[in-house]
Amino acid sequence: MNDRSHELKKYITPGTHVHLVGIGGVSMRPLGLVLKGMGLLVTGSDMNASVSTDELIAKGIQVSIGHREENVKGAACVIRTAAAHNDNPEIAAARQLGIPVFERAQAWGVIMQAYRNAICIAGTHGKTTTTSMMTHILMEAQWDPTVMIGGDLPLLHAGHRVGEGDTIVLESCEYCDSFLNFFPTLAVILNVEADHLDYFKDLQDVQKSFRAFAELSSGGVLANGDDLHTAQALRGLSYVSFGVGEKNRVRAVNMCPDWRRFDVYCDGELYCHLELEVLGRHNALNALAAAGAAWMLGIPGEAVSHGLAGFHGARRRLEYKGDYNGAVVYDDYAHHPDELAATIEAVRTMPECKRLVIAFQPHTYTRTRALFDDFVKQLRKPDVVVLAEIYAARERNTIGISSWDLLGKIPGAVYCETLPEVTACLKKIAQPGDVILTVGAGDIYKAGEAML
Repeated sequence: MNDRSHELKKYITPGTHVHLVGIGGVSMRPLGLVLKGMGLLVTGSDMNASVSTDELIAKGIQVSIGHREENVKGAACVIRTAAAHNDNPEIAAARQLGIPVFERAQAWGVIMQAYRNAICIAGTHGKTTTTSMMTHILMEAQWDPTVMIGGDLPLLHAGHRVGEGDTIVLESCEYCDSFLNFFPTLAVILNVEADHLDYFKDLQDVQKSFRAFAELSSGGVLANGDDLHTAQALRGLSYVSFGVGEKNRVRAVNMCPDWRRFDVYCDGELYCHLELEVLGRHNALNALAAAGAAWMLGIPGEAVSHGLAGFHGARRRLEYKGDYNGAVVYDDYAHHPDELAATIEAVRTMPECKRLVIAFQPHTYTRTRALFDDFVKQLRKPDVVVLAEIYAARERNTIGISSWDLLGKIPGAVYCETLPEVTACLKKIAQPGDVILTVGAGDIYKAGEAML
């Protein structure tokens, strides 16, 4: 997957004009800003104007709204988001004009080669949170890192940062084998589950991809030693394991009941004590992974303790939004059954949670179909479930599935075709003692915000 990195490398030089197709995307926007910070002339395009495109324009990047052939003229190369296919007018025009077209992940792969430490954090779940935690630690340790996160981090007031240090930390996604374009010096694997089954054939195919990612690391691998699927994927490879189990080299010990306070032992010796501001077992393991990575990098334990004490979560990760009629409203990005389970478990530990109300928006038709029974299992756990229609994202509904299909399997659930209907439903049922949670990777958060 790194075959074209050498070719792209010659374009990542000051003064070169690069054009980014889909520049408003969650990892395309920081890519554009990082490239501009490196002295390149950056232009871009996106289908819709947004807060992201407004920020890019404010930072001096020319952004065209809408994809048109003329947008690529004058560019030395084009870098595209995964959602821009060969029939995109700008991609087609670039090919016709002989302008080389590269993938977003290939560009990040080239950029990270300029850093002594390239920390690539991967996993089916928890990437954004753990990359954010790692950023807090690196900032506390004064390593002045460059950062790419798939969500907004309050510490940065953004999802990215261009630093002057010799370390880069990146959220590393397995979809379309994107992370196989990377050059990690430290690869972190949080967990491995069946997901993105519109691309991968099955769990074994996903595991094969994660194994290939681990094999790319030039300086070490840290992986979840408690996760069976991860262990299967890495069987025979050398790696540092983290987890609660006694066999792990990086262990959480003396865990309190709500998972927010525990000691971190590395190779049998106390490394640091953590007191977290985020809930849930999943966040404890994310913090443990970040601490383990810091230990492998030689960062003092005190920096880990202080850095994580100041972490209050990334945007859309169990994010508090406000109060309505005595209910508290949160939003979460969970869009896989395992993530949904972890979020529900965390919320149930809140003392204010007398009744759990979840407004869930499934993400993509293929994921909803492939994991249908698992979604049903998790959605039977809340006290009240409001189902929004499936968020299409990059897909078209060629398989004829709807949230209405979930409705028949979840006793007492309510179906709302539009987000305004979701908002109206939540307003009607909200009562004191409720925790209302809008959940999904699409735009379901708007329904909760409209309540407030």
